[in-house]
Amino acid sequence: MAPTILIVGATGNTGRSVVETLPELLESTNALPGHRIIALTRSSQSPVAHQLAKLPGVEVIEQNWVGITADWLREHQVARAFIASHNDPNQFAEESAFYVAALNAGVRYVVRISTTAANVRPDSKAYYPRTHWAIEALLSSPEFADLQWTSLQPNVFSQFYLASAAQWIKQYRKTGEQGTLKLMASKDAPVGIIDAYDVGVFAAHLLSQPEPTAHNRAKYVLNGPEDITGKQIVSMVEQHIGTRAEDIRYQDMSFVELLYEHNHAGTRQSKNVILSIKNAPETAWEGKCSTSTTSKEVLELAAPKGTPAEVLRALLEE
Repeated sequence: MAPTILIVGATGNTGRSVVETLPELLESTNALPGHRIIALTRSSQSPVAHQLAKLPGVEVIEQNWVGITADWLREHQVARAFIASHNDPNQFAEESAFYVAALNAGVRYVVRISTTAANVRPDSKAYYPRTHWAIEALLSSPEFADLQWTSLQPNVFSQFYLASAAQWIKQYRKTGEQGTLKLMASKDAPVGIIDAYDVGVFAAHLLSQPEPTAHNRAKYVLNGPEDITGKQIVSMVEQHIGTRAEDIRYQDMSFVELLYEHNHAGTRQSKNVILSIKNAPETAWEGKCSTSTTSKEVLELAAPKGTPAEVLRALLEE
């Protein structure tokens, strides 16, 4: 069996572009001859999985990544891996288990998705950035010296940041009535939101490097090509509807309450922990998440391209 590059969450918002980008990079550079790609998904029958299975050198396998063991990794000869974990409260337990398995299986290099760089700290008010900080601390320990890794710290995904604006436009077009336009963004703070697809493209460039040592233990900050403020989002919305938006609510995080009720209320998860997500955008509202923070390596290897206007148009076409 050939050495394998494992893509965990291959049909997700970043994993898909990793799988779509990687085969072409491997073929054009011939840096990793003989390597194959395993695209891991929980549903091999999904339309996206069927599309990925048609790519050269890609094998789609249906497997929940949290059940992966060192034996599984050895059996599939995994040499490199990409992982975009969930961010539920048990993330640390499950993601760290994957790295322990990778270490013991002799996996050489892992690229992982973290979260907004300004939030990755032990005193973050939101719970999940503390998890990412703890995982990066674990990987930085001497015990994990044999496992090379790069942690990507992307800004908030454009698709998520602009979702409420897209839904508001669709509803207006359908009914002709304006409800409240609720935006996570503050009115004036510039934020370098990033197309999720571009994050996967950059990860694919890292995974295709003939020698990853230069990127070992690196934490790269990723932003989109341009900043956007809440006021500018409103301007885009008004361009799409051809009239003025009458009722706008900035810095709105009310959706977190709905997230708890729909996904966690029936579980044993702490409501207090889940609701701490409301604090996550504070660093953006303070102006700490602009494009000026982008790592130079990101711009050199695969500069993000998707603009907020392009992402909004794509959301409206869905």
